[in-house]
Amino acid sequence: MPKETMTSKERVAAAIRLEKPDRVPVAPLLPPEPIAHLAGMTQGQVAADGMNTVEGFKKIFDEYGGWDVAYGGPITPDQLQAIGMYPMKMRIPGKDTDDDDIFQLLEEEVMKPEDYETICDIGVEKFYKEDLLYRISDMTPKDVEKAIENLMLTGVLYLEALNARNINSLFFVYDNHPFFTLSLMRSLIPFTEDLYYNPDIVEKAIQRMADDLIVKNLQPAIDSKSMGINAWLFIEERASAFHYPPEIFERFWWPYTKKIVETFWAEGIVTIFHLDTCWDKNLKYFKELPRGSAVVGLDSTTDIFLAKEILKDHLCIYGDVSATMLATAKTEDVEVYCKKLIDEVGKDGGFILGSGCAVPPDCKPENFRIMLETVKGYELNK
Repeated sequence: MPKETMTSKERVAAAIRLEKPDRVPVAPLLPPEPIAHLAGMTQGQVAADGMNTVEGFKKIFDEYGGWDVAYGGPITPDQLQAIGMYPMKMRIPGKDTDDDDIFQLLEEEVMKPEDYETICDIGVEKFYKEDLLYRISDMTPKDVEKAIENLMLTGVLYLEALNARNINSLFFVYDNHPFFTLSLMRSLIPFTEDLYYNPDIVEKAIQRMADDLIVKNLQPAIDSKSMGINAWLFIEERASAFHYPPEIFERFWWPYTKKIVETFWAEGIVTIFHLDTCWDKNLKYFKELPRGSAVVGLDSTTDIFLAKEILKDHLCIYGDVSATMLATAKTEDVEVYCKKLIDEVGKDGGFILGSGCAVPPDCKPENFRIMLETVKGYELNK
C-alpha cells in the first residue's frame, strides 16, 4: 500500500491544480438515493427528511473507510423543486409512489413559448419563484419557505459532519446551466424546436440567465473560500453533440459557458462541470478555458481516455466508474477498471477518481467498497 503523505484536502487541491498528489483522490458522487440503499433506509425516508441523508452519509463514510472529498449532499426532491434545480413535475416516494421507488421527473411542456419574453424581462429566478413553480407543484409559498429553511439546517449539519471527518465538500454553490434549465422547463422536444425555429428569443433568454447566474452565485462562491472551498458546481446534461450539432453548441452554449467560467476563475473559483451524455466531440472546446480553471466531470458515456488525451495538463478530469459497473459488475472487474483509470488517466496528475454520474441506488456494497479500497491501496505504475 502506498504511503500517504497528504491530507485529503491537500490531495484534492493538488489534483485540481493539475499536480500529481501522493495518490489519486477518490470522490464518489453520493446523493440521497444511493445513501438510502447503502445505509439500509428507504427512498421515502431520504425524500422526506434530509437529516436521514446526513445520518446515512455518516454511517456509510465511517463503515467504508471514507474518501477524499464529499460530492453530493442532503437535499430532498421538494427542496430541489423549491430552489429550481429540477424545474419539473415530480413523483415523490412515500407520497406519490411506493416508499422505495426513486423520485421521478415528468418531462412535460409546462413553460410556454411566450414565457421566454418574461424571463428576458424579469429574470428566470423571479419567473420561477412567482409563476412556474406553482404550475409544476402543489407547494404553497409557506411550503417553499419551509423547504428552504430545512435545506439550510441540514446543510449546516452536513458540513459539520464533513469537518468532523477532516474532509471538505467539493463545492458549496451549485447551479444548472441556463441551456439545461430551459430544456427542463420547456421539455426536450419543444426546446429543440425553439432552438431552430425561434432562436433569437432563446438566445436572448440565455444571455439574461447567464448574467443573472453570475450575480446570483459568484459572491456566495467567493464567500465559501473561507470554508476552504474554492469551487462551484455547474450542471449540464443536454448540450453535447449527443443531442445537438456544433452550430447549436457554438451559438447557445459555449460562449456563455466560457464567460461564466472565466468570471469565476478571475476570483479564484474553479468550475466543477457535471457533464452527462457523450461529450467526445465537444472536448476540444474546453481547451479554450484558462488552464486549471475547471474540473471536467464525466458520466462514463464520454470516453474518459480521450478526454485525458485532449485535456492533459490543462484541466482536471473527474470520473468515471459507471453506474452499470457499480450495480452489476463483478467486484474484480471494478478493481481492474479503477486501476486502469489510475494508471492511464491519473498517471500525470490532474485526476479525481469517482463514479460516472452518481453512484446508482442499486449499487452493490462490495463494488462501492472495492472502488474506494483500490484507489487507496494501489500504487500508481511509474
